[in-house]
Amino acid sequence: MNARRSGAGTSEKRSASTPHEVGLGTVGPEVPDPPTGRPSGGRSSTKSSRIAVGRPSGELTGAGRTRSSKTASSRAAAKPSEPEAPAFVISERTRAFRARFYPDVTDADWNDWKWQLRSRIRSLEGLERVFTLTAEERATVLELGDRLPVGITPYYASLIDTEDPRDPLRITMVPTLGEFHTDPSEADDPLGEDHHMAVPGLVHRYPDRVLFLVTSFCATYCRYCTRARLVGKTGEYHFNTAQYEEALAYIARTPEIRDVLISGGDPMTMSDDRLDWLLGRLRAIPHVEFVRVGSKVPAVLPQRITPEFAAILRKHEAWVSVHFMHPNEVTDEVRQATARLADAGIPLGSQTVLTTGVNDSVEVMKSLVHKLLRARVRPYYLYQGDLIPGSKHLRTPISKGLEIIEGLRGHTTGYAVPTYVIDAPGGGGKIPLMPNYVVGREGDEIVIRNFAGETYRYPDPISSPVR
Repeated sequence: MNARRSGAGTSEKRSASTPHEVGLGTVGPEVPDPPTGRPSGGRSSTKSSRIAVGRPSGELTGAGRTRSSKTASSRAAAKPSEPEAPAFVISERTRAFRARFYPDVTDADWNDWKWQLRSRIRSLEGLERVFTLTAEERATVLELGDRLPVGITPYYASLIDTEDPRDPLRITMVPTLGEFHTDPSEADDPLGEDHHMAVPGLVHRYPDRVLFLVTSFCATYCRYCTRARLVGKTGEYHFNTAQYEEALAYIARTPEIRDVLISGGDPMTMSDDRLDWLLGRLRAIPHVEFVRVGSKVPAVLPQRITPEFAAILRKHEAWVSVHFMHPNEVTDEVRQATARLADAGIPLGSQTVLTTGVNDSVEVMKSLVHKLLRARVRPYYLYQGDLIPGSKHLRTPISKGLEIIEGLRGHTTGYAVPTYVIDAPGGGGKIPLMPNYVVGREGDEIVIRNFAGETYRYPDPISSPVR
């Protein structure tokens, strides 16, 4: 029976301790207190609407344009006490979804990233209010226990088909019974991160770079998550100032480290002040040359990318690795968020996990990488699925990844072709995989083939042995 209902106000009202909530971990201090002010609503258009109140002179708008100082000054003079807020786009699909399932939510609340986090769908009741669950989906949610929890922002839910269990984004968010079947090759920590932890929360595997885990909280929980052992729960990991200080001290006394990737969990769910502090401490270490932030937030919570947040990343010259899975994620809202980051001078690269039923075709992957380029995001890595417990039903054969790369290379711009990698089990690191374009050798020539299957010869004399 369809248990959904429309007109259900703003969010699920239970506290985190309510027993009906499914696998909900401790949110902790990463979810900031609600804002004290509320901007007013705006006008709508056919395709999307942009909500805005006054901005300071020269502030970036949602499309990357700036207001003239004369206009901004006159508005400030007219309403000197009016709170300033960025413009946000709401796409037509998302607006229709909100009208159906969150009719009492204002534009201001919907565009408040903190409201989105507080209102995540994270229980069976919340799922059934929006989605027509299959018997398998319902049974799986009931049996999750302390496994990877359910968590979907209302915005991201608006992109998912409420009726079709084969919807690609739904596959990544709603658990199914395959999660309960563990293959002998799978492991809780398939990449051996815990083994390579120099201090708690800091993975030092490669010579000149480290992975700095700073939170276990995510805006959404992906069913194929490499760190399912960690996210959504506290477990043995305690992310706090003392842990940060220990990690920072290790980085400071290890001059070989020039590159730090901040991850988790999702660092962009942290408050502006906390992330600003962390980035500032890293930038104060002389030998740290390169700082990256890994996040899925721009794809699932684009409302988080405010001008103020972009300014923090710009101040610390951070790069951002964004996690995208399917072309349906590249919406008006996401394009506005990536434009805000790109306009602030922040380089953007995408990381995608090859997943059955989601992006396992040349057609879908080509659509995704093309949309990403138009959103000013460079496709960076295409990952073979990691061997986490209960993920076999989501992993594709390696031959499928090679087929996709071959279907991209030469058939579209090189900027659109990610590097296909396996993150080697046990901590061997990323190993790139490529179709074999070297046919062989004939004497002093190497025989190679192009994207169309045509062969060519290139002179490559075999050196005479040194006497």
